[in-house]
Amino acid sequence: MSPLPSSGLPMFPLGAVVLPGELLPLRVFERRYTEMIPDVLATDGRFGVVLIERGSEVGGGDVRADVGTAVEIDQWTPSGAGRMSLTCRGLARIRVEAWLPDDPYPRAVVRDDPDEAVGDVVWDGIMERRAQLRLLCGQGGRRDPQLRWIAAHLLDDVCYADGDPVAESFRAASDLPLGTADRHAVLAAPDPARRIDAIESALDDLVAALRFRLNP
Repeated sequence: MSPLPSSGLPMFPLGAVVLPGELLPLRVFERRYTEMIPDVLATDGRFGVVLIERGSEVGGGDVRADVGTAVEIDQWTPSGAGRMSLTCRGLARIRVEAWLPDDPYPRAVVRDDPDEAVGDVVWDGIMERRAQLRLLCGQGGRRDPQLRWIAAHLLDDVCYADGDPVAESFRAASDLPLGTADRHAVLAAPDPARRIDAIESALDDLVAALRFRLNP
């Protein structure tokens, strides 16, 4: 990824976590962001996304995480007066060093936050937990909306072991039915091995919750 601006990167706090490699659809309507996006498009098309830990996406006054993702605008279209629709792509993890005044929109001094050295990466645990979830979803039937949502994330014939461990660990998290807090823990994990540990811990909690729900 090309160097980040030292003068401050435009930022878009959200109530969701974007992982590197994911596509992010956005509908922009708030004035500060309708002012921000033309500035972003006039430069390199990049801005940062961080999780809102407390507060609302609209209006400011929120508490923001210090780990996020640099994204790049792939497509954009106007969608009415003062509105636009974007499709963005997650590029890489960033870390916020300082927030600048939200004038006229959020900006922060950020730095790249690449993974630490890659050690041994073992995928067996994730694959075993995927199999457990598929079995539980099958036992619960297809009428339950939560079970349908979980089953939709358990794609057939996935293989993570043959690719780059950093990219594949993020892809595994993107594929799987993880909640917002778990996705943020995955994003913040400093290397693929600990990222896999975070994914496995989240899946263990989900398996336990489904077993209790299906077999009270």
